[in-house]
Amino acid sequence: MDTSLSQLKDTLARARTEIAKVIIGQQEVIDLVLVAVFTNQHALIEGVPGVAKTLLVRTVAQVLGCDFGRIQFTPDLMPADITGTNVFNLQRNEFSLIRGPIFTTFLLADEINRAPAKTQSALLQAMQERVVTIDRETHALPHNFTVFATQNPVESEGTYPLAEAQKDRFMLKITMSPPGRDDEMILARRSLTADSPEGLLNRGVIRPVVSAEDLASLRFQLQQVTLRDELLAYAVDVVRSTRSHESILVGAGPRATQSLLLASRAAAAIDGRDFVTPDDIKALSVPVLEHRLILRPEFELEGASVPEAIDRILQSVAVPR
Repeated sequence: MDTSLSQLKDTLARARTEIAKVIIGQQEVIDLVLVAVFTNQHALIEGVPGVAKTLLVRTVAQVLGCDFGRIQFTPDLMPADITGTNVFNLQRNEFSLIRGPIFTTFLLADEINRAPAKTQSALLQAMQERVVTIDRETHALPHNFTVFATQNPVESEGTYPLAEAQKDRFMLKITMSPPGRDDEMILARRSLTADSPEGLLNRGVIRPVVSAEDLASLRFQLQQVTLRDELLAYAVDVVRSTRSHESILVGAGPRATQSLLLASRAAAAIDGRDFVTPDDIKALSVPVLEHRLILRPEFELEGASVPEAIDRILQSVAVPR
């Protein structure tokens, strides 16, 4: 394995270890968050309250040496509350920019579906171009700017569903479930001591394994992870099959193909390999595609789900040898 790729593999392994000291029993979720960060993409995190969604993003930011910001979305939140605004300074007789919370590196958009579409759209330019326009003036965001948007899957009253174009900007939908009983027992014991997850994070016990400046060069090393043409064609066929499957009303677009390939390459590196396998593509298919697909109403009434439709597609597309 190339020396520089070994450096990436070592960094990812150390990051996983540090994050797991705080986030207990969520290794698959941790890996998906690292996939989003190391491909410079955004992620939608879904889970019931109390499963440590906020704590997860705070921990990842600390481990990767990046700034962290949080916005609690509410129905009365305005776009300027996110981006910031120009305020007239009487002493200097000029307008000064008051930067909003979007000017950070890792942004947690908490309960994004509680804000109306106009406010949600304030994130679109930032997510796509990593710039913000305020009063016709464009301001650059950090190169590592990443949005982690959370949704509560249970409570729908007073929420505004994300537009399809907005959901397509998220590379992954990460579903956080409560930990298993053994992991929850560990969490319960630690919560009574100074080694509680929040305590470890607040005391600075968790150390950065890399600086924000080094993330770009580490991402570049992902290009050395081999992805054979047959696997590229396999990913394309999987995504294209979502557009013709009988149970799917709206399939995934070309951006989903790009996301699936990039995510699979990052997953291979996290697993310590310099090559992508069909299993990488299969494992990432639900996180990459689920939030992009819409089932036909008649199949929803029968109790079908999007992950089940994706599983049937994976069974129908020939796997390269």
